[in-house]
Amino acid sequence: MAPLSWRHHTLLQALLSRSPLADPDFHAVFAAASDRDSATHQPLFNDTLLKINKDLAYLQFELRACINQYDGMVYYGVVNNIADEESKLGTKYSVPQIAFYKGLLEAIVQEAGNDGSITSIDALNVRLDNQVIIVDGSQDSQSRLPTSITNFSLTQKEKTLDELIQDRWLSYTSTGKIGLGTRSFLDLRSWFRGNDIPSCMVCNEACIKASSCPNDECNVRIHEYCQRKKFSQRKASRGCPGCGTEWPRQDGEAGDDDDVNEPGEDEAPSANHSSRKRRKQVKAELVEENNNTGPSTAVPRSRTLRSAKAEAIEAAQEASSAGASQATRTSKRRKK
Repeated sequence: MAPLSWRHHTLLQALLSRSPLADPDFHAVFAAASDRDSATHQPLFNDTLLKINKDLAYLQFELRACINQYDGMVYYGVVNNIADEESKLGTKYSVPQIAFYKGLLEAIVQEAGNDGSITSIDALNVRLDNQVIIVDGSQDSQSRLPTSITNFSLTQKEKTLDELIQDRWLSYTSTGKIGLGTRSFLDLRSWFRGNDIPSCMVCNEACIKASSCPNDECNVRIHEYCQRKKFSQRKASRGCPGCGTEWPRQDGEAGDDDDVNEPGEDEAPSANHSSRKRRKQVKAELVEENNNTGPSTAVPRSRTLRSAKAEAIEAAQEASSAGASQATRTSKRRKK
């Protein structure tokens, strides 16, 4: 097998030093290294990632993409395929810090509202003793916990929380709560599956932040970005894939009748609006005139409509002629 080229090394170096990389940033690095746009050279982009992953497999590493479930953005990073949380956190964090992270992880994924986040107060109240396994199951196991666990103070929790957010294992959500970070979404895919975290019916990835079926007896969950993709078609059925119950719309999601009155692709909205407005004005003037002159001189309805239409056309032609004359005068002044 041919060795990796400097282009492959450039991508790897960018990921190792700046990981995780957002989708636009990663594609920009690829374009700079290969002198090719990934949008128009998708096969080359895929082959590049495949070759990198073949070499990384010897080290049990993988170049992987994930979606941040809080903002729907795609991120790329190099992850460790060994399925244990401690190895993924590496050697930077101490034993009590790792236990604290595991406690936060469980609290976030078990959050009852499917919001995938907890408050800062709840985060600081996470207990560490539940994350330490004592081989001897005697009743006195609590007293034999390591002192580093029992003495882990509130100040140490606050400091660790800040470090986990800075390293993107955790993150602040748009509501100011504590949620998982992009590195957790990248590295903990196997952990999510091994702990029976409910998966999305559309993409089959773990549902940390997702919407639930309104039917209490149905367990279907769908990510918000998957929901937008699945129900994006105007005529698409909004029935739950599991039970058929109509899926509720998200805040700000357009309804079927939102653009009924919008002009078509070949129509000019401003021109049509002005034309309709002008016709209404002409009709109103004619009606008022008829009312003032009395029934004996009233104009028949058919003639009224024809007159209104004729005046509207004449007004449009005058506006067009005025615009053309203005353009001609402007052109002559420029020539002079």
